[in-house]
Amino acid sequence: MTADPRGGTLRSMKKILFVPLIAALVLTLFAWPASRVGPRDVPVGVVGQAAPPVDGVEFHPYPDAERARAAIEDREIYGALTPDTVLVASAASPVVAQALTHGAGAKPVEDVVAAPKEANGLAASVLPLVLVGILTGVLSATLATTGWRRAGLLVTGATLAGTVAALVIQSWLGVVDGDFATNAAALSLTVLAIGALVAGLTALLGHKGAALGALTMVFVGNPFSGVATSPEMIPGGSLGQLLPPGAGGSLLRSTGYFDGAASGEHVAVLAGYALVGLTLLGVAALRERGRAPEPVPA
Repeated sequence: MTADPRGGTLRSMKKILFVPLIAALVLTLFAWPASRVGPRDVPVGVVGQAAPPVDGVEFHPYPDAERARAAIEDREIYGALTPDTVLVASAASPVVAQALTHGAGAKPVEDVVAAPKEANGLAASVLPLVLVGILTGVLSATLATTGWRRAGLLVTGATLAGTVAALVIQSWLGVVDGDFATNAAALSLTVLAIGALVAGLTALLGHKGAALGALTMVFVGNPFSGVATSPEMIPGGSLGQLLPPGAGGSLLRSTGYFDGAASGEHVAVLAGYALVGLTLLGVAALRERGRAPEPVPA
């Protein structure tokens, strides 16, 4: 009995319909945040004057310009309006700094924390870190057979990857400033957070787990990271900060330009993912140990 070729063609047509659906989803995830850039409760200081009505801006009053400068350096605000000048921080967000500069009118603009000209490379560094984290996680889960060995490979791989990344981003390209060891630690923690989650899911669910972790980081975490603009300038930016790519990018911005100011929240997010991933590795190891055949008595 021969198979009906029309049935096979119909099944093939149904499967090929997933291609445009996937294309629409991927394009939406990547293009939607970039095409909807605009202020969404962007924190900006105001000194000695009433806050002007500006949609999407959340004004914070300060008694004097020095207090406003300190708040900018502590990453509490992106800039400030004073009676005599407009304060910006291009290192915090070049997009917000540019918007404040355009709105300054005839007032002079002071860049309190200026970004180096190579700082545009920071946004381009996020996706490579995501891919390295995914690769580290998959290799850690597949090259070792016990939970401790997988965790050891994971930590070692993340540390080496973060150090090499710091050598490229800071020592060679000059994308960030600051203390090298601190930046290397921030990069290593980012790779560890991504790799741990992917490794845990891979060890627990196999290829499906690896795909789930990788797709989440690439298609959700990366486009919603807000590193190129700021989390407050894209839709879903708050969500992006709760994922390792966004938290890692913001952490590197803090350590690379602001001496680690406002880094605690980002460290907590990354450490949380690392802990969850390591926990999943432990659960997978216990499950595999339970499945191991008992030795046959001699």
